Amino acid sequence: MHDTKGRRRRAVMRRKNQLTLPREVTEALHIREGDEVEFEIGEDGQVVLRGMTVVPADQAWFWDREWQQGEREASEQIATGRTEEFEDAESMFDALEQER
Repeated sequence: MHDTKGRRRRAVMRRKNQLTLPREVTEALHIREGDEVEFEIGEDGQVVLRGMTVVPADQAWFWDREWQQGEREASEQIATGRTEEFEDAESMFDALEQER
């Protein structure tokens, strides 16, 4: 994908208020067929368009704010080498109990 930041795109309003978004716009929004978009209308009349990807209900827990914070913390720990290896599950659970 090439850089499209700051570039303007246009679409034509069709019957029933329908627009076909240019490919570069859908790529920038990270949306595809079946996804939703959200419009935020500012006091100055500017409209912000956000892509809203549909998440299956049985996977929504993963996108909870607290869970995502834990994912970021874990990724940071892995990236900086702050990990610990165990010989088996029992020794891992023993170490977790000792942390309490």
